[in-house]
Amino acid sequence: MKSQKNRRISAIMFTDIVGYTALMQHDENKAATTRAIHRKAFKKYHEIYQGEILQYFGDGTLSIFKSGVQAVECAIALQQSLRKEPSVPLRIGIDMGDIVFDGTEVYGDSVNRASRIENLGCTGAILLSGKLNDELENQGQLKTKSLGNFNLKNVAKPVEIFAVVHHGIKTPTTFELQGTPRKQNKSIAVLPFVNMSSNVENEYFSDGMTEEIINALAKIKGLKVTSRTSSFHFKNQNLSISKIGQALNVSTILEGSVRLSGNKMRITAQLIDVQADFHFWSETFDRAINDVFSVQDEVSLLIADKLREHIGHFDIADQLVDSLEVPVEIYKKYLRGRYYLMKLNLPDTEKSISIFSEIIQEQPNFALPYLDINQGYAFLGTMGLLPAQESFTKARPFLEKALELDENSPKSQLNLAWISCWQNWDLNGAYRHLNNAMEKGSSDEIYLTMSNTLTLEGKLKAALNYIDKALELDPFSAMNLHYKGFLYYLMEQYEKAVPFFEKALSLKPNLPFPPLYLGTILVLQGKPSEGLSYFQNLPSLGHGNLTKLGGTTLAYIGLNETAKIEEGITELRAALQTDAMGSALFFLILCHTMKGNYEEAFELIAKGIEYRLPRILLLNTEPILKPLRSTIRFQKLMQRVLGDTTATKDSDRKYKKSLLGKEELKKYKAQLSSLMSKEAPFLNPDLTLRDLAELLQIPPNYLSQLLNEGFDKNFSEFVNSYRLEIFKKKVATPSLRHLTILALAYDSGFNSKTVFNTYFKKAMGITPRTYWKKMGN
Repeated sequence: MKSQKNRRISAIMFTDIVGYTALMQHDENKAATTRAIHRKAFKKYHEIYQGEILQYFGDGTLSIFKSGVQAVECAIALQQSLRKEPSVPLRIGIDMGDIVFDGTEVYGDSVNRASRIENLGCTGAILLSGKLNDELENQGQLKTKSLGNFNLKNVAKPVEIFAVVHHGIKTPTTFELQGTPRKQNKSIAVLPFVNMSSNVENEYFSDGMTEEIINALAKIKGLKVTSRTSSFHFKNQNLSISKIGQALNVSTILEGSVRLSGNKMRITAQLIDVQADFHFWSETFDRAINDVFSVQDEVSLLIADKLREHIGHFDIADQLVDSLEVPVEIYKKYLRGRYYLMKLNLPDTEKSISIFSEIIQEQPNFALPYLDINQGYAFLGTMGLLPAQESFTKARPFLEKALELDENSPKSQLNLAWISCWQNWDLNGAYRHLNNAMEKGSSDEIYLTMSNTLTLEGKLKAALNYIDKALELDPFSAMNLHYKGFLYYLMEQYEKAVPFFEKALSLKPNLPFPPLYLGTILVLQGKPSEGLSYFQNLPSLGHGNLTKLGGTTLAYIGLNETAKIEEGITELRAALQTDAMGSALFFLILCHTMKGNYEEAFELIAKGIEYRLPRILLLNTEPILKPLRSTIRFQKLMQRVLGDTTATKDSDRKYKKSLLGKEELKKYKAQLSSLMSKEAPFLNPDLTLRDLAELLQIPPNYLSQLLNEGFDKNFSEFVNSYRLEIFKKKVATPSLRHLTILALAYDSGFNSKTVFNTYFKKAMGITPRTYWKKMGN
């Protein structure tokens, strides 16, 4: 009878017996018994939960269910039953979706997804797709836990994977799975290096070393490097590596120390896998301090190499740290200035400016101190610690000199982007400089500035994407958190905005920007009395800061208190004659628009354009100005400000093509497989990616890509997979049973007990000891 194909929504279950192939090689009778127990249980529980077994294939099964709930209940019953002795090590993956079924075979994307999900699993676990997990929403007895988003082979979009949480069911950590969420995989945070010198004042040097390594690693495309602010947030905090890694959302932590003694320095560094909580590399460097720049480059390159071996492919340049043309003593003095600058308060910033000024006297062609003096004055002006106009006037000549000395550095390009945007009102120029900066490496400052520039055009979703990128790199940056809140404010999603403003203030209580929007949100939400109380209770925010005056006036407009409104507007008009002119004009525009005095608002906008006041750029997206936005008059005024912004922002960036084409990948894949089989270089416990590249006679970047794209493995996984097969053969050899597990592991090429145990459990789903016992029975 001809089969008839039909479509249906079904739950698809794949299962697999872990370690079955090795068991077959060792003991065929035991393998056959294990499979018989497995199939008997399957038949029993599929009848109970109305599942249909479509196919047995060796040690695995494919079955379908009409209900996702029944599929999960069946999976739980199976795992609980197969735990009993003689146990069967089973892993299960389930998806939900549209399938095509002809009575014997089943097709569809969900079939492939279920198979890939099962392949991720480990012994005793039940993994589900996000789609199937949605079916369990009202099933209180069935609890699950998200393990993150995974890129599955031949599946276009990342899939969120959930694990069933139930008595007798294994709930794996992300690390125990056969793959890791790629979104979080290639990431590192460099914790502040500890000052081990007898002189506590040498802390400036250990902080400087940390910052240089962060900057060096940030140049590597494809590697997410946590920015300085968030890394230093954990300085002197007694927290576990796993908690820090979770807070920073990174897979790897670098920690270390620096000891200075005369002209010598000792640097120690170690890399820690956050999920597994083990050190997979450590090194000590005893070097002369006169070689500080070459040592920074040496350390950074070695760290980058070891990261790539452990977490996957990215290209590494031949040099990550440039040698500065200044004496070591000047560089040490510069690091001392940076140490005080990054404390972000008035006395230390002034001290850093003094140190940088001394350096400029001694080395007038050294660009970095000029940029840092500019940064110091900009900080003081932005935070209201000095009058804004005074600070920016003092900063300008230092920035100009820095740009004259080194226009192409990322810092210089970032400053040029700010000048193009806020001073020249040239957004296309700003984007050009930002893209130039991005070509040299990513940083949260670049992403924040790109978000800021996109905001001015009203491209708020794109701006939100970039601020999220900034927060990935620097989640404890008060400014980044504030700006995400600001974007939600502009989108009028006020409930989302408030927590970000509050978090920013908790990290930096004197940040001047969030209070304006926290109070204004209350007014715009129809709570002017609460808004008035909030603004009235604000502490002094610094000289020239008109937030309290402008905010209370906006609240009085919401309360329709005429006398108070006029009093506030009069004070704001008076402020037009002071250094706070830009802020006063901005608040007057908001107040007149909220009052409905549109003509006055338009005249003030025109005046602001005439004086080229920076805050005029913010009007295009300000919610209070919604009544003006649809008018031709407003649009023409904004065109004078923003100009032609039709140029493509990101398409100008030149992305590097793959190093190896498909044919080359195929050729080198065959050569590498042959090399591994014939010469067994993996038996060398000290083998590195660069060593293997030399044996294959290709550059290290080529080999890294070959392993990633040709074998879907990083270097460590690749060589350890060969070592594991050798170990399994040795375990199965009776004449070697007198040796310890660790002796066999070392004899197979593994270079540490921790690496061996961790990789074995990840690959096999069981511990080496359990495997040893099973193979010995």
